[in-house]
Parts: sequence; C-alpha cells; structure tokens
Amino acid sequence: MTMKTTLAKLAGRTSHLLLKQLGRGSTLPGKIALKIDPDLLKSLSKDYEIVVITGTNGKTLTTALTVGILKEAFGEVVTNPSGANMITGITSTFLTAKSGKSGKKIAVLEIDEASLPKITRYLTPSLFVFTNIFRDQMDRYGEIYTTYQFLLDGAKSAPQATILANGDSPLFHPSSIQNPVKYYGFDLEKEAPKPAHYNTEGILCPNCHHILKYRVNTYANLGDYICENCGFSRPTLDYRLTDLLDVTNTSSTFRIDGEDYKINIGGLYNIYNALASVAIAEFLGVDPAIIKKGFEKSKAVFGRQETFKIGDKDCTLVLIKNPVGATQALEMIRLAPYDFSLSVLLNANYADGIDTSWIWDAHFESITDMPITQIFAGGVRSAEIARRLRVTGYDKDKIAVATSLLDLIEKIKHQDSSHAYILATYTAMLELREILAKQHVIQKEV
Repeated sequence: MTMKTTLAKLAGRTSHLLLKQLGRGSTLPGKIALKIDPDLLKSLSKDYEIVVITGTNGKTLTTALTVGILKEAFGEVVTNPSGANMITGITSTFLTAKSGKSGKKIAVLEIDEASLPKITRYLTPSLFVFTNIFRDQMDRYGEIYTTYQFLLDGAKSAPQATILANGDSPLFHPSSIQNPVKYYGFDLEKEAPKPAHYNTEGILCPNCHHILKYRVNTYANLGDYICENCGFSRPTLDYRLTDLLDVTNTSSTFRIDGEDYKINIGGLYNIYNALASVAIAEFLGVDPAIIKKGFEKSKAVFGRQETFKIGDKDCTLVLIKNPVGATQALEMIRLAPYDFSLSVLLNANYADGIDTSWIWDAHFESITDMPITQIFAGGVRSAEIARRLRVTGYDKDKIAVATSLLDLIEKIKHQDSSHAYILATYTAMLELREILAKQHVIQKEV
C-alpha cells in the first residue's frame, strides 16, 4: 500500500467519523479520499465479490432486497443503502465498510447508469444486474439506447462477469452483449401477439427495426415480445416468475422457480425487483428458505413506499422520476382499499433532471377514477405540476398548491382523509425527509 493510499483512507475515514458525530451522511469522505488518491477504489474493493445493480428504475429496492437475503446467507454485506450511487458515494461505502463474521467479503452496490463505465475501471464485479431502461433525465442520459451503451461499456471492463438481465426488456437481448448472460422474467400465460401502448418506447426490433408485439405485456416495454417480421423474440428465461398470487398496495405474493415468496412492498413493478433479487440469490447458490427469511424482513426503503405519520394521518412516500415510474406508482396506489389525499412534489434540480416535460407522458389521468379526496401540488415547479393535474379532469377546486413543504405538512395534518400518498421527485423527496427527520417523524439516513 502506498503512502498516498494510506493518507486517502485516513482522510476519508476521519471525515466520515466527524460527519457521523454531526448526524450527517455524505459522499464527502469519498470525495476527499479520491482527491488524494484517484485510484483508491481499486485498493478498497480488491478482496470483495461484487454484485452491481444498475438500470433506470428499481436499483435501490432491488439492492435492499438482495442485501436482506445475502445477510441471512453470509452475514455482513457492504452496500450503499441511501442510493449514493456515483463514484464518490461508492468510495465512501467501502471506506466505512465493516468486516463480516463469515469471512466472505461481499458487496452489493447500486450504481448510476452513466457512472458505471467510470466505476468499473476501479472495481471488478462478478455479477452485473440490468433491471430495465426507460426514458429518464434526457439532459443526463440522452435516449434509451445511449443509456444502454453506458451499461455495455461498464460491463466491458469485467468481461468475465455474468450479466443477469431482465429478459422481458427487448433492449437486453441483442448480440452486442459480450459477457456471459442469464435472464430473468415473467413467464405468465400467453395471449395472441398484440402491440404495446402507442406511447411506449424501446419496442423496436434490434435486428430489423420493425415494431415488436407482445404475448404478455406486463407494463411499458416489458414482457414476452416477438418480432413478426424476422422472428426475434424473448430469450429463454433462466429464472422464471410463473404466478402472481396476490398483488396489493402494500404487499405482493408470487411464485418463482416453483417457490412461493412474499414481499412487504406493493405494486406489480416491485415484483420485478423481487424477481431480480431471487435470481441473484439463486445465482449465488442461496437456498429458497434463506431467501424467504430475507423477504420476511423486507420493507420499503428511503422514499420507496416509506410509511410514517404526519399528525394522525398515515402517509406513504413514493419516489417518482420518469413517465414509466410515475405511471406504475399511480397503478400501485390505485390498489389502496381506502380513500386518500394525493400530493405530487415536482423539482427540477440537476439530480431530478432539469427537463420536466416528462410529466405529460406519465398517465396522471388515472387519478380521475381513484378515491382521492384532495390533491396538493408542491415543489419548485408546483405551478407546473398543478397544471398537469388540472388537465386530467380531476375537480380543479380540490387541487391546492402548497407554498412550501412545511405548508404541505400542515395541509396533510388537517386533511379530511386519514391516508395520504406523497409522490415526489428525488430532491423534493430528500427535502421532505430532512424536514420530517427534524420533526422526529422519520429516522434520518446516514
């Protein structure tokens, strides 16, 4: 170990301890350490078996579910639970890693798509997990095919690593993947092939560029697809979900590879995250009984269906960041067996994506047939999201603009319904959590 590496570790760990004393979490330790030794991550990660989870939606929850399972199997697992998924955050994660009792050093890391090629220069994964690719933050990622290239470029740095890809995504099945590949997906009862919704992206055949049709279309561009022009179709699945047994707004039960599992998070889209985590566990040789133990402790994390009380109101916070994610969040809350208020918080900071035009592609029209008692619009772009919600046809007299997040909290405290759903973009979610932590409503992430 060089003097530079030693100094970088010391500086990073010291800054972490100081921040911890202040009750703060930050990527600052990684930032400081990398200034001293830009190659530090290579040294920190060299003895670990590393699972990298990347893609547009589902990274944080897939990571959390996987960590819950692998902790049952192997003990301590290094991970980045609050979504600090760029190189400074990943470096901070390894700087503060604890040693496990089992002797097996394993890391499960959520990594930002655009950061993946930079990070895999310094660490060597044994398994990549590709969740999905949807249009997201056009100012950062560009088109979906650009995002896919980020993933391929990241995987090229570790050609021996297996890619565990969502087989239901047509983007993940062209011949451009050079690594060994295994696929997971929904193997449900098939119908005659039909087109996806007209506003769906990523449905062109990668061979002949005709529009794909679907024998099963779970949502967006995912499902059992086929090109009727050239015969291109979904690959054979290595890990198969065969039955959806029960799907509610707070939990889901399903069958994967002959075993029944339950997670304590609602919505169809989160079952894909659970399927990915089961596939990871099976790939690593974990017994189904251990997987079930991990799932028994599963819970919503860091703004992903996170629950708390504001006054006497039961609240659920859900991160939204793109059309597909917002539409699926709305489909999840539609399953609620009670009435509720709906708050939508829209920011346009760099971490959210400064282009907010995506809200017009999210299917907010579905709110018109839900038992929503009131709507509150908030965030930096509160006027914009209020306009979007008004044009759905929902009663405009029941839509109020919150002048601040403190105002929103007061409005929820005094609302008529006992339940509240809060949909928030990333920085709005962070700001709301910060206020709620200061009010001791939730525990702050560190």
